[in-house]
Amino acid sequence: MTTLIDVLNRHAAEQPDKIAVHFRDQSLTYAQLHRQVTLLGGYLQSLGVTEGDRIMLTGASRPEYLIGLLAVQMIGGTTVPVDRNPKPATLSYIHQLTGAKYYLSTAKKVPEEIATLTYTDAIVAAVAENKEALPSVVNPDRLVELLFTTGTTGRPKGACHTLRCISANMHNTLTGIGMRNDDILLLPLPLNHSFGMRVLRACLLAGGTMVLQNGFAFARETELNIETFHCNALACVPSSMDMMLRQMGDRANRIFGQLRYIEFGAGSLSVQQKRHLTQLLPHTELFNTWGSSETGGCLFLHVNRQLDKVAAVGHPLEGIQVRLLSQSDSTPLDGSGPDVVGRLSLRGQMQMIGYLGQPELTDQALQDGWLVTNDLVWRDEDGFLYMLGRADDIINVGGEKASPIEIENTASECPGIVECACIGVKDTDGVLGEIPALYLVPETSTFDPAAVTKFLSPKLEKYKLPKKFVFVDALPRNAMGKLDRKELHRMWADSGDLKLTNPVMENIMARHSIREFTDQPIPRRLIETLVKAGWNAPSGHNLQTWRFTVLTTQPEIQALKSLIQSVSERCNTTFFGFKNPQALILVSNDRRNADGIQDASCAAENILLAATSFGLGATWINALMTICDEPDIRAELDRYQIPKTHNVWAMIVLGWPAAPGKALARKSNVVHFVD
Repeated sequence: MTTLIDVLNRHAAEQPDKIAVHFRDQSLTYAQLHRQVTLLGGYLQSLGVTEGDRIMLTGASRPEYLIGLLAVQMIGGTTVPVDRNPKPATLSYIHQLTGAKYYLSTAKKVPEEIATLTYTDAIVAAVAENKEALPSVVNPDRLVELLFTTGTTGRPKGACHTLRCISANMHNTLTGIGMRNDDILLLPLPLNHSFGMRVLRACLLAGGTMVLQNGFAFARETELNIETFHCNALACVPSSMDMMLRQMGDRANRIFGQLRYIEFGAGSLSVQQKRHLTQLLPHTELFNTWGSSETGGCLFLHVNRQLDKVAAVGHPLEGIQVRLLSQSDSTPLDGSGPDVVGRLSLRGQMQMIGYLGQPELTDQALQDGWLVTNDLVWRDEDGFLYMLGRADDIINVGGEKASPIEIENTASECPGIVECACIGVKDTDGVLGEIPALYLVPETSTFDPAAVTKFLSPKLEKYKLPKKFVFVDALPRNAMGKLDRKELHRMWADSGDLKLTNPVMENIMARHSIREFTDQPIPRRLIETLVKAGWNAPSGHNLQTWRFTVLTTQPEIQALKSLIQSVSERCNTTFFGFKNPQALILVSNDRRNADGIQDASCAAENILLAATSFGLGATWINALMTICDEPDIRAELDRYQIPKTHNVWAMIVLGWPAAPGKALARKSNVVHFVD
């Protein structure tokens, strides 16, 4: 049995100068990592941490987290990774349940009852003390990690993993992916969840290099890290890949084409995603991995090599047993094919030994040495497994069982759909019990849901066809990027009899940027109406110090465009252009007005929404904002009689759309209710 500490000791001895981890401008060799782990372990022992003590750690994507994790495990403690931005109530709950002795954190403000050490302070103190750890005796059955579930089905549960479990888990990922010593792995995943943790361990086992990154908020950061550190591997969640592909556009092939492989976890790739990515990245190996907090990675699919199994979630690795259990009496099911559907049950050394402090849940999950999941699957004659969804999510349509995943996979291939999600909702007619409802993120606001029904009709049985359609800007997802079906049900319940759409909301949801226009002129009366919408916006203290300057002739518009382009290039500022607008509205405000930029912003948004309501295309150009005082620009503004005390905070380009344009999906996980 191999432990993480065995791995660290070996690499520090055999390849001491190789970089173990990068994070921004920080880098640690294996020798440096080993030294800091040993010193922090010694410092924790001097504080009274002994074998079996539980230590909570903020799962921050930083070298300090890796040092803390390994130090605790070196001295025989049990690591308890928690979210990098934990809610106080969740933090207190985990602390009470685990009885953690200390909390290694990036934050200084935590509940008073929790003894807290910041990573920085602890590592500085450890180096100053210069006392090496006394490693613990290896016991395969020792509890080494408490990995908490995401809590989508209730309060988080602490999955208990022994040294034996952890060792099997990291070997599974290494084998399933074929990780190598020369891998430079970009790891932008939360490190308190199963996917991020098992990939981290497997990379250490291989002796590769990790590049840590705090999520996928900006595709540009991913792009820079891949190019700066010459990454050849990436661990990713499907929803994040979709977001990055949209942001990168034509650069995606070049950026991701550099990679030897990409591993996807925390939710399976859809059939559409698998086909698209294999075409986009023909030389990059793609892996779909299924696992959980209770099992780690168990099912692996090499997408490129197994295109005939594109709808499968994966195949179990050697040493992992799989069986299907009857939904009615939990008896094992024989046979294969889509007609033999059962609950997925697994057995192997990688599985947890139970849930901390929850014996009833443990008994439900672990039966006769098998870990029983709530996932419904079928398997083909080659042993590949096909996911139908959680048993609780299966839709009972008049006695017929419909899989939301099957409906989603089929609907996702319909032209005009960015992504979709299906849930079962009450049949208000009282006939079928439940009916499928499909949440849609469309490419454009003009998408017709009837096109989905037409597309699906020849592909799905009638009872599986969605009866309700809901348009959304983005699907709700948890911190790992997994689809949050619980939130979809809440959204459906909250809508109730409340009508959540009206002409105003439809106009708001329909608006997106248009930069290309026809030659059709805009009536003067319509432009005046749009400007009126602008000056009826809120104004701080009702000062109304703004000014609206309107250009309607092509010579004036093109002259200003050329001037902005020239000055922007000289000043090294960004200018996103436009084609053939029929009007420009410059919104300026007095710089002496402390609310000037806010007033101008409100006015500009009013103009944009008003333009959409009349069928016009428009976009906000902010290129003038930073160059108003350049002499060439100021001379032109003087000619427009814009006061010298004014700054042009917004320029609105207007016209009749030459093309419908594309509404980009909105980011998820940006709204938090404090109830």
